[in-house]
Amino acid sequence: MFCWLASVLRSFGPAVAGLLWALKTQLNLQVHVIAAVMVVIFGLWLKIAAWEWCAVLLATGMVLAAELLNTALEVLADRVTQEREEAIRRVKDAAAAAVLVAAFAALCLGILIFLPKLWLLL
Repeated sequence: MFCWLASVLRSFGPAVAGLLWALKTQLNLQVHVIAAVMVVIFGLWLKIAAWEWCAVLLATGMVLAAELLNTALEVLADRVTQEREEAIRRVKDAAAAAVLVAAFAALCLGILIFLPKLWLLL
């Protein structure tokens, strides 16, 4: 049992290393993390409901995951070739668009959840 648990915990090492590398080197991920921290602070301040936390955390996780996948695709594409190649550009653009779509959906969700609560404070 202990060996199995140790093996499972060790398997998280590369994921943690990748996350730490991305947080150190990727400006867009840093921006999304700052936004996520602000959302958590607003959620605590406004005392959002449990279901609202579920939606906010899911949306936040989707944006961060999309940004990490975008970063992974860009690193891989740059490894394949440094030359300007149309197919590589399309892959990078599509990955960036995935982040944009996730971020826009999260923004809309944030507006739906936070704006009415902020409006009541005015």
